[in-house]
Amino acid sequence: ISDEQATEVPDSIYIMRLRALPTVIEMPFNEPVKKMLELYIQRRRSAVERMVGIGYNHYFPIFEEALQRHGLPSELKFLPVIESALKQNAYSRAKAAGLWQLIPSTGTLLGLEVNSFLDERYDLYKSTDAACVYLKRLYNIYEDWPLAIAAYNCGPGNVNKAIARSGGRHTFWEIYNFLPAETRSYVPLFIACTYAMTYHCEHNLCGTVSSIPDQCDTLMVSQLVHFEQISHCLNLPIEEIESLNPQYICDIVPGSPEKQYSIMLPADKAIEFIQCQDTICAYKADSLLPHNGDLKEILQKGKRNSYVNEGGNGAAGSGAGTAGKGGT
Repeated sequence: ISDEQATEVPDSIYIMRLRALPTVIEMPFNEPVKKMLELYIQRRRSAVERMVGIGYNHYFPIFEEALQRHGLPSELKFLPVIESALKQNAYSRAKAAGLWQLIPSTGTLLGLEVNSFLDERYDLYKSTDAACVYLKRLYNIYEDWPLAIAAYNCGPGNVNKAIARSGGRHTFWEIYNFLPAETRSYVPLFIACTYAMTYHCEHNLCGTVSSIPDQCDTLMVSQLVHFEQISHCLNLPIEEIESLNPQYICDIVPGSPEKQYSIMLPADKAIEFIQCQDTICAYKADSLLPHNGDLKEILQKGKRNSYVNEGGNGAAGSGAGTAGKGGT
């Protein structure tokens, strides 16, 4: 049963539960970790309940599948909790975007399209795959997960500088005092987040109901289509289409016979889309779509995705109240 008030937990309980976690990545208990545990368990209770609900009911299964496919530890599924607070439209002061908070240059290097009308850092599946590739690269550099996680936050350059300044030490806790302040908190945050997401029930933290549809399907589109066309023909609020597809920042899917793009819809509406796709794409095509497929016209034809705009109004707050800069 959800409880707004947190009960005090002895250190011995934290230590016992952290040791019992079935994780590849080491989960030690110390003062920095304890501070972050108290932040999640005591002071960010409503935020944790929101993230438990949306995480386990929607995002975590998708993250787990990708991590398993790339041969990475399952517990890395909790990184987006501290990066974006599981807000798919999160945007930081460092211009990092999406659940995994990749900056534009890193996203592009990882094969994501980032331009004026399409930003695949917001794409649930593509950004997750890109983050997995990046995390694997970082682990191959350091052969140590806490250091790889630290590098995901501040970049390998800053981790390498910290290693050099420490006299060549090679663990996160040995170079702790030489890292940027935010990164010193980042690994403790990850440990505390893993604990909170796993042991939320023991602290009377109950996941809240998510607004995301229980079942969604992804379709491939090989022609231009505007969200307003889909909204009108399928009787689906355009805001829901925008929130499920934030990568299309001008509300237009730039599909073509040469290159298909995906669109996510509630499962029942996905079936309707397949059945009447020609009708959808013909509705107000002259006024809503760019002529002759000229993508430059998208900036004039398409309105801004309101869900993306909402996330871009402020820095992306992590699950514990610090801004993440993953992928820097």
